[in-house]
Amino acid sequence: CSSLAIGTTTGYRLFSLSSVEQLDQVHESNEIPDVYIVERLFSSSLVVVVSHAKPQQMNVYHFKKGTEICNYSYSSNILSIRLNRQRLVVCLEESIYIHNIKDMKLLKTILDTPPNTTGLCALSINHANSYLAYPGSATSGEIALYDGNTLKTACTIPAHDGPLAALAFNSTGSKLASASEKGTVIRVFSIPGGQKLYEFRRGMKRYVNISSLVFSMDSQFLCASSNTETVHVFKLEHLTDSRPEEPPTWSGYMGKMFQAATNYLPAQVSGMMNQDRAFATVRLNVSGQRNICALSTIQKLPRLLVTTSDGHLYIYNLDPQDGGECVLIKKHSLLGSGKMEENKENDLGPPLPQSYAATVARQSTVPSTSTMPGYSEDGGALRGEVIPEHEFATGPVCLDDENEFPPVSI
Repeated sequence: CSSLAIGTTTGYRLFSLSSVEQLDQVHESNEIPDVYIVERLFSSSLVVVVSHAKPQQMNVYHFKKGTEICNYSYSSNILSIRLNRQRLVVCLEESIYIHNIKDMKLLKTILDTPPNTTGLCALSINHANSYLAYPGSATSGEIALYDGNTLKTACTIPAHDGPLAALAFNSTGSKLASASEKGTVIRVFSIPGGQKLYEFRRGMKRYVNISSLVFSMDSQFLCASSNTETVHVFKLEHLTDSRPEEPPTWSGYMGKMFQAATNYLPAQVSGMMNQDRAFATVRLNVSGQRNICALSTIQKLPRLLVTTSDGHLYIYNLDPQDGGECVLIKKHSLLGSGKMEENKENDLGPPLPQSYAATVARQSTVPSTSTMPGYSEDGGALRGEVIPEHEFATGPVCLDDENEFPPVSI
């Protein structure tokens, strides 16, 4: 949520997401053409790159020094790479390789995984519990949960009827969100137990290809985007928590009776009652394009970021109190030559004086972080919670050494 990496036909680019108005390019490389995977270790100078020119080879770079640290080749094309400060995971179509990021030693090879043509997998960014999730079946929505620290299978979660399309951990690795290829229902499970916590319905269409699932850093919100023009933001809250405090009214009694009745209804019916509508939405001006989303705190305000495959970054204001339609406040081009193209009036549409964007734009009415539950400068997570201090191993590479790979300052 703090930086954006893009692969291009000529190489790759890294951007910092610390400002709304200005998009800072941290690094650009044109040494390797046709980059289709570029994964950066948080905001450090460690980056992992895979090119269509050598799709079976992973290159690890220290981009600030301009040096290659190492490269590894695999038996088939690399489909995805995930990394935290403890583990680096390489996903092929029918196998997964788990490396120790301290010295790049191969710790485990999970062979004969169900065919995974898209390389779908998720790794907790909290390396204290490096859980790895990947499809446990090619025909059903079964999730295989693997403990990347102990190198043992944790559990299997029967998440959906159809094959999986998206997986995402929250920042602490305590929750896992999933969606199937059908794309109408999104579920959130507890980790490592695998109990279902939430169920959201993002639409009644028969087939929607969900391309991006992401939690906010404080785990209060979950964002889902697809090949349609609508991006949905769901709020993770249990409405039943406030029930005991409600006055003993007729509607309150009826609500309790209705809630009790769900225990006796068929599973399909009671499941429908537990689903919530989206808390907030975004209407993109394009559809059919693959995109990725992020929920981030930029300049002390919650933002929803959408990057589309045609090379644009859209920044929206997200109202954490009332939700509703998110308002587009900035559009950046990612493919310009160093300078980002300026916004045109018609890019953002006519001004909306009563919009949430208009209220937060005025200095005098900018809400403080204390009035927005869960939002703070560090994304709502306690300092040290996501990346706790730990002993660094003394190895020849030491990829997780903060001194060797300090956060890059603009």
